[in-house]
Amino acid sequence: MFKNLKILFPICRSITGNGLRKTIKFFQSINPEFKLISFKSGKKVFDWHVPDEWSIKDAFIYHIKTKKKYLEFKKNNLHVLNYSTSVNLKMSKKNLIKFIYTDKKNRNAIPFVTSYYKKRWGFCASEKQKVSLPNGNYKVLIDSNFKKGKLDLVEAYIKGKKKEEIFFTSYICHPSMANNELSGPVVVNEILSEIKKLNKTKFSYRFVLAPETIGSICYLTKRLKLLKKRMLCGFVVSCVGAKDDYSLIKSPSGNNLSDHALTAELRDKKKFNIYSYLERGSDERQYCSPNVDLPVSGFCRTKYGKFKEYHTHLDNLNFVKEKTLRESVNVFKNIIFSFEKHFIPKSLTICEPFMTKRSLYPTVSSRDHRERNIQNMMDYIAYSNGKRNIFEISKILKLSLKDCLEISEKLIKNKLIKIS
Repeated sequence: MFKNLKILFPICRSITGNGLRKTIKFFQSINPEFKLISFKSGKKVFDWHVPDEWSIKDAFIYHIKTKKKYLEFKKNNLHVLNYSTSVNLKMSKKNLIKFIYTDKKNRNAIPFVTSYYKKRWGFCASEKQKVSLPNGNYKVLIDSNFKKGKLDLVEAYIKGKKKEEIFFTSYICHPSMANNELSGPVVVNEILSEIKKLNKTKFSYRFVLAPETIGSICYLTKRLKLLKKRMLCGFVVSCVGAKDDYSLIKSPSGNNLSDHALTAELRDKKKFNIYSYLERGSDERQYCSPNVDLPVSGFCRTKYGKFKEYHTHLDNLNFVKEKTLRESVNVFKNIIFSFEKHFIPKSLTICEPFMTKRSLYPTVSSRDHRERNIQNMMDYIAYSNGKRNIFEISKILKLSLKDCLEISEKLIKNKLIKIS
């Protein structure tokens, strides 16, 4: 995953254009199941319109007296306001700095700034770079253009025995930032690769990589009815390559299957943060909006906006770790395993089973004869009515998904429960 991330990192991505297409083709080269879906510029998508396609060749400011270039796009593509119009002007430093965006709270960082839906031009710099620019006159060049084109996204579908689906999505519109947002797409891509290894699955799985906001809105114009009919739960995967935290951004109800699944898996993590839907920020805004209302939650390590490198050039390849990416994949491997092998347990005995003959219960009875693990096992059976799923039982018993899976395996082995 980290190797893939390194390959993708230099590409200047936006919500449309060649950078987006290069990124899509890269993921298709690994998983050809990703099929292209395109929307023409100007097409109405619910309350929005698909924007024109943007491309950029170069950008810099050039100090005329010293003949030095500054804020060079080719050295760091965050130096240009994303979706900037073209410009070729001469101006003084006094006028130029009005068009340079900085983050005054993080003086060493080049911020990621966009202007997707209003035409303007601009550069981005660290506060230190901005104040150190020499006085005098500058040539200002941004070689970009807009044209009627298309917005692209990709979808992969793995058909299972059941039509009910588990949904994964991340976004591919950010330029050179490693955690936000290349970690999400490479993790989703890896989850797809892991699903394919299962050969024939019980449930179906759907994967979408799209530009944030406008991409998910476009996608929903095409798939909303199908998703409403089939989606069991879904996950927006973002910022999953750095830091030790685990974060759940809950659905509006806070009580969807996606909420239960992530809570069960993350319950025993040392740093598990739960955020309400009031603190949403990614594509859960679209998938959970009132007239869509899909059972979708967000998953991050440290949540977007909660780390100082967020939306700056400091979110670089040194910030992301292979170990963290792998841990993030494992979160969903455990959830998928639960769906596939342990989803809805049903007790096979009338009344409590006779555990002693199976060597699952002590033969001597006393006040404190029940160890915690034995009590947990008995409680698990007590709630295995063929209607509750493993994630709900995890919530009721306040057990981690790992503990529930261990109990479920033991009970299946001893033919005390079956899975539906």
